[in-house]
Amino acid sequence: MIKLQLPISESDIRKLKIGDEVSLSGLMVTARDAAHKYIHDNWPDWLKPIMENSMIYHCGPVVKKNDDGSWSFVAAGPTTSIREEPYEASVMEYYKVRAVIGKGGMGEKTLAGLAKSGGVYLHAIGGLAAALAKAVVKVHDVYMLEELGVPEAFWHIEVKDFPVVVTMDSHGGSLHKTIKASSTEVAKKLIHG
Repeated sequence: MIKLQLPISESDIRKLKIGDEVSLSGLMVTARDAAHKYIHDNWPDWLKPIMENSMIYHCGPVVKKNDDGSWSFVAAGPTTSIREEPYEASVMEYYKVRAVIGKGGMGEKTLAGLAKSGGVYLHAIGGLAAALAKAVVKVHDVYMLEELGVPEAFWHIEVKDFPVVVTMDSHGGSLHKTIKASSTEVAKKLIHG
C-alpha cells in the first residue's frame, strides 16, 4: 500500500502506475455533474486554492449537520466517472488537479489529459459508502450548497487512509482498457469455440 499525503506534487503522481494500491490522507474536494458543468461554464478562481495539487472525488455524499453546526459524512461512495469525460481533462489542466477519484474509469480524452497534466485516475470501491465515509475525518467547508444541493455541492473534505487503486496513470496505462481487451478475447473464444 502506497501512502500519499495531499496536497501532492506532479512528480510524485507520475511515479504511480496502474494497479498500485494507494491510501490517501489530506484535503480533497467533491464534484459531480452539476459542479463540473458549473466549472466549465465559469472557471471560478475561488476553486484554485482547494484544487491545486489535490484531488477531485466524484461523490454525491449523504451528510448530516451536527449540533455545533459542523457537517459529517454519513455515506461517501463513488459515483460513475464517465459522465465527467467532456470536462475532466481541461479541469485538471486549468486547476492543476493531480487525480480524480470515482468508479468505472474514464475515456480517451481524460487519459490523454492525465499524461499531459500529470495526473491519475483512482478507483474507489462502490458499495462501501458507509465505510468510505469513516475515512472522511473532517468537512472543512462546503461551496454552492444552496445553488447545487447536497450531492452536487463542492465539499472540501479531509480524509485519512482513504483506500483507492490506480486504474489510469500518467503514462497512458488504463486498467479499464486492458481488462476490456482481455475479456473481449475470452468472450470471443467462448462464443466461437
